[in-house]
Amino acid sequence: METPAPLRPRALAAGFLASAALAAATPWHSGARDAVPLGGGHFPLAPFALFFLLVVAAGLWQRLAPRRPPLFSGRELLVIFGLSAMTSGIGHTGLLRTFFILLTAPRHMATAGNHWESVLWPLLPKAWYPADAAAVEEFYNGLPGGRDMGLAELLARLPWSAWLMPMAVFSVFILISYALMLFLVSVFSRQWVENERLNFPLLALPLSAAESLDSGRLKAFVSDRFLLAGFFLPVFLHGMNGLHFYFPSVPEIPTLFLPGGYFPKEGLLSGFVKLRVAIYPAFIGFAFLASRQVSLSFWFFFIAGLLVSGFLAAGGGAPNIYFGPNLVNASDLSSVGAFLVFFLFLLFLSRAHLAELVRCAFFSRPCERSRAEIFSARASVYGVAACYAALVLWCRFFGMETVSAVAASFLFFMALLVASRIVCQGAVAYFTLTAAPTDGLLALFGSSFFTPAGLLVSAVIQKMLFMDLRESLMPTLFHAAKIKAEARAGRLFSFGVVLVLLAGLFVSFAAGLSVCYKYGARDLDTEWAVSTTAAVYDNVRVLAESPEPPDRRGIFFMGAGAAAMLALVLCFHRFVWWPLHPLGLLMASSSAMRILWFSFFAGWLANALCLRYGGASLFSRLRLFFMGMIAGDFVMAAVFAAAGHVAGSFYAVFPV
Repeated sequence: METPAPLRPRALAAGFLASAALAAATPWHSGARDAVPLGGGHFPLAPFALFFLLVVAAGLWQRLAPRRPPLFSGRELLVIFGLSAMTSGIGHTGLLRTFFILLTAPRHMATAGNHWESVLWPLLPKAWYPADAAAVEEFYNGLPGGRDMGLAELLARLPWSAWLMPMAVFSVFILISYALMLFLVSVFSRQWVENERLNFPLLALPLSAAESLDSGRLKAFVSDRFLLAGFFLPVFLHGMNGLHFYFPSVPEIPTLFLPGGYFPKEGLLSGFVKLRVAIYPAFIGFAFLASRQVSLSFWFFFIAGLLVSGFLAAGGGAPNIYFGPNLVNASDLSSVGAFLVFFLFLLFLSRAHLAELVRCAFFSRPCERSRAEIFSARASVYGVAACYAALVLWCRFFGMETVSAVAASFLFFMALLVASRIVCQGAVAYFTLTAAPTDGLLALFGSSFFTPAGLLVSAVIQKMLFMDLRESLMPTLFHAAKIKAEARAGRLFSFGVVLVLLAGLFVSFAAGLSVCYKYGARDLDTEWAVSTTAAVYDNVRVLAESPEPPDRRGIFFMGAGAAAMLALVLCFHRFVWWPLHPLGLLMASSSAMRILWFSFFAGWLANALCLRYGGASLFSRLRLFFMGMIAGDFVMAAVFAAAGHVAGSFYAVFPV
């Protein structure tokens, strides 16, 4: 096999600049303009739009100047896409959307009625929160005359002295957490990419485009009639609906149907009352590219979950849920047990690989480095241990007891690893966690497992990084590991990853503060962040005032979820004919499935019919058709994102 040319520094420089620009632009775009997120989900819009434009530019350069060095190779474009995607979520739900609200809410939202001043304030670590009350009020109201300030003047007027300590303290926590994610990804990347050969369906389109560019077949790829047919389908759909959005006289093509009115509001079918059928071409394309078994399991368990929720609503007896993201279904807490069993299953699948890593790390056995590993095997094992210990010490320093810090940190990263598997194997570009890990500990041991201060620490850091996983970093890092393997990038890529994350974090901090002090956070798109943050602090206050014992109903639901997952795992592992994948159970009550279930159904149905009646030949052609649907959907999303800045209102191609 011919050894590919090494990556040129221009690829890393372009990836770094794109990442920094995206980190700076996202808070302004999503906050001040109330626009479609530039980096929403795990197949982010802006990085793909940049990748698409660079592929077109590189292809034109290849044809117009065939004897000159390429503008970018396909491998280099993959690296740019991977690096820019890493910071796409930091400026939005991945961190910044709630970060500053979490640090200002206890002072700003305290009233005589919610008792925060008497109950919460004594628990607050002073280093966490801005001490200057005027700086907090200006954060919500904006600087006097801030809307008329230029960027340089605005940055100079920001009350940096009030924010330096909180940002420094939490930067330590965030960077430890990011480092632990990096090392965990490096530990499991060889297993997922090389040993299990996961197909990473979210990366199918970028990988195919990059390969066609490097092999000189880009023209044949983009002119394929199946790909073009798939591309122009969402172009026509959103072209009509986008014009209708701006000009109501243009006819609209319905993409959302609400059949819930045909179901009774009480009884076993009451879970279907809020059923929605939403048509998103890109998500149908992702579902087609995923394993049929996974796509089948997603929509099957979602429908089964609606039946279960109707049964539970009829029978009553929901467990106590304090910090979960849904707070809807009594069955949500069962996912904590299911997540834990599936995590153990992942360890079981990786047992030989993990044993080899231990031998390499502690017994000086030579270990060949995998192309997918971001760091070496020995560095990864030591890094996981060191970062986990550092995270526990950080939590311990701010009031958590050692046992609760160890348990909570383990559950946080266990949930992140399982969520990454769901995203990477299941093509779930829009993922929401089903239940909060802290609720599992509260159900098992009661609130006395935490000190009041420890419960506050656990709840805040959970909300900050480990609950709102729509744009979590860790699945993107696994995608980066796959890109590293496919692009055959070396250690320079690993250095680029670290540099991009550092720049993305601090640029996002500066951009987030700037937009809030310019316009005032109360006038930005902060309603969701404010309401969910207030719920976190209020639930801490409730448990601090009235401690709860272990919840038998919660333990029952977690046990039921663990038992169901164990049965699924055993059947999946032992019976070749078993049709359902355990990942489906983990997504059954996720709010993302309420939006995406029909996309997975349509993608699964198309995949099954194609292989049933057309075989591998038809599948290879239809694969391009569904890739075209993905490309067309995202291109139209980028077009309308740009048009929205001109028109002042944004047509949403994807769920927001």
